[in-house]
This record gives sequence, structure tokens and C-alpha cells, in this order.
Amino acid sequence: MKAVVIGAGLGGLLSAARLSKAGYQVEVFERLPITGGRFTNLNYKGFQLSSGAFHILPHGPSGPLAQLLREVGADVKIVRSEQTTMRVPLKKGDPDYGKGFKDVSFNDFSTLLSHKDRLKIAFLIASTRRNHPTGSTLQAWIRTQFKDEWLVKFADSFCGWSLSLKSDEVPVGEVFEIIENMYRFGGPGVPIGGCKGVIDALECVIATNGGKIHIESEVSKILVENGKAAGIIVGNEVYEANLIISNVGHAATACLCGEALSGERYSGYLRMLETLRPSAGIKICLAADEPLVGHSGVLLTPYAKRVNGIDEVTQVDPKLAPPGKHLTMSHQQVAPENVRNLEAEIELGLQDLKEIFPGKKYEVLLIQSYHDNWPVNRTASGTDPGNETPISELYVVGDGAKGRGGIEVEGVALGVAATMKKVLG
Repeated sequence: MKAVVIGAGLGGLLSAARLSKAGYQVEVFERLPITGGRFTNLNYKGFQLSSGAFHILPHGPSGPLAQLLREVGADVKIVRSEQTTMRVPLKKGDPDYGKGFKDVSFNDFSTLLSHKDRLKIAFLIASTRRNHPTGSTLQAWIRTQFKDEWLVKFADSFCGWSLSLKSDEVPVGEVFEIIENMYRFGGPGVPIGGCKGVIDALECVIATNGGKIHIESEVSKILVENGKAAGIIVGNEVYEANLIISNVGHAATACLCGEALSGERYSGYLRMLETLRPSAGIKICLAADEPLVGHSGVLLTPYAKRVNGIDEVTQVDPKLAPPGKHLTMSHQQVAPENVRNLEAEIELGLQDLKEIFPGKKYEVLLIQSYHDNWPVNRTASGTDPGNETPISELYVVGDGAKGRGGIEVEGVALGVAATMKKVLG
């Protein structure tokens, strides 16, 4: 059986590794001169910056991505982060009240609420684990239950960091699926070697099983015969296939199918594609001689103007920076109305970092923005249309077709796993 994979990003390589291990003849076609897409390393001034996703797996060594890596035999070491914290204003009774901030464990977020709200949130967490709320956004649901604006700030910071969305853009059901996965799999972890450590290991699996990866090879058309995917065209070459996995999102995949998706039969699918929108964000990479965060987990920043969260992966893997240096990266969600004014958004992010790390010395290494055709996610979380297409034997994986409740790359892994279950049984 012959399988073609379009795109050598994380979803494409995970699919290719799994199919090659199952005995498929696999060929991967990537238009860029590198593999990994928005999940690899960029060597810059001796620092291993990430091309997109941070060097963090949201559920660490027990999450969906780690499980799939083990299933295909990819040799990746993942170290669990010791904690996740939030930077919040000092409270009455704290030394220097009114003059600064303190870090609170993510698991202790309810301590910042009133006694009454703490009891209420404990009850809601227990009851909603059985019956997840639906029918509204997370923010709207919070406002029906609580009057404390701290929870909205907390929700915005968490959703901004994990999904590049504000809490009023995320379906409440999706967030509760995420919370359930946090109970199930635990918190974040860092893959040794960063994103590229994962990509290199997947390439090794594919090569070992006889698969091929072609870079600088852009697919111009998906061939469809009698409603079934039959192959692709790359340049002047035709590659026949029994199965096609696309890692370029539903909209781009539909464009590659061209006239094969015309007609009333496919009109509903095409209308659905028009409703999809990407999520946007900005990453600011910092170099410092001394730790800025001080731990290997995520520092959430609910009181910042723009920055949602920060990580410092050199706490786990010092080789991601030159000797004696630390690599710290911040992320901020960019609202759709602000995508055309990125300079102002970047300036607000830089100002946030000065206030988050007062008196700390650091160098801004690189500022990266993700939007339009190079977004954080091709489809905003909670609106993913699934992995199937109207064309038989044509599936979509990646950040445009994540599994429910999957934070970023964990969602990619959930989508790939679901697709492989359909294909391989």
C-alpha cells in the first residue's frame, strides 16, 4: 500500500512514521527547504529558537504526543516540568503590599478568590467533570457563575498562552475537555533537543522503515478518481497513492483538490471551510545570563497588558542556549482586529516584559509573529472540523484538525491518532 503525506510538519511526520511502521510505502512532500514547519529549531546566535511552537509539550512525558512518539518508536527524552506559576499582585497582608507582584502555583489559583467562591469553584470542578457545560464561551460561563474579575484575567492568560485566543473566543466545552486532559495526563514537559529533537527522531523512524521525505517539493494538485484520492502532482511528476494525508489544513487541501470538490454534493463542506479562521500570536525570545523565570514550567501573566505566558526551557536543556546563557520566550495572543497593527502589539509586549522582570538584564534576541498563512493554528481551537474530508482516502491532520481538548501539539497528536485509527483500524 502506498501513502503520500503532504507537508513535513509535526502532524505530517507523525502520520508518516505511524504508516511506515504499519508497512505502508510512505513518501512525504514538503515545499520548504526544511522539515518540521512550525515545530523545529532555528539556530540564532547559538540559541536554539523555535520556528513556532515552544520547546514544551503541554502534557509532558505522559501526554498524547509522548504516547504517539513511543508507539512509533521515536527516541525522544521528555522531562516533566516541576511547576507552573502565575505572577499576581501582592495582597493585603503581604510584605510590600501595593508595590509589586508574587508568583503563585497554578494549582493554587483558587486561593486568590474569596472563601465563598473557593467553595463554589471546588463544587463546580467536581460536578462539571461528569457533565461539561456547553452552549457558551468560557468567559460567558464564568460571568454567570462568579463576579470576581480575577477569574476572567486568569482565563484570558491561560487561553492566550495555550490556544492564542481570549476566553470569550473559546467554547466552554473545549476548555473543560482541556481541563480533563490536564487531570488525565498532567502538566508540561520539555523534549531534550527542543522541537527539533522530536522532528529528528520521527525522520529517523521514517527512514528506518523505508519512507522518503522530499523537501522543496510543492504539491500542486491532489488527483481524485470517482470520489477517491488517487495521487498527487509535484512539478511534472505524478505520484499515485492509495492514501493521502494532508498536513496543510482543510482549506488548502480543498484548493489542491480543485474541480474535484465542485458541485452540490460538496457545497456544505465548502461553506464550512469559509467559517474557519486562524489564530494569531507573537513570540519574543530573550537571552539572559541569569534565570528570569527560575523554573522549567510556564509562568502565566494574567495582569500583563499583552503577554500571556513565559517559559525558560534552558532550566531543563541548557544546550538550547550557549554556555552560561538562558533562553526565555514569551507568548501573546493577537486579536483579529490587531493583526494589521503588529508593531503596536509588539511594543506592548516589550513593555510587559520590562514590568514582569523589573531590574533584570536581558537581550531581545528575536521577535516572531504568527498570522495569516503562517499562523499559530490554521483553525482556532474548539472549531476544528475533524480529520475526514468528503474525498475517500483523503485525511487532514495538523493544527487545522486537532483532537478535542488538545492544547497545541497535543491536539495535533490526538488528531493524528484518530486518523490512524480510521485508516489502520
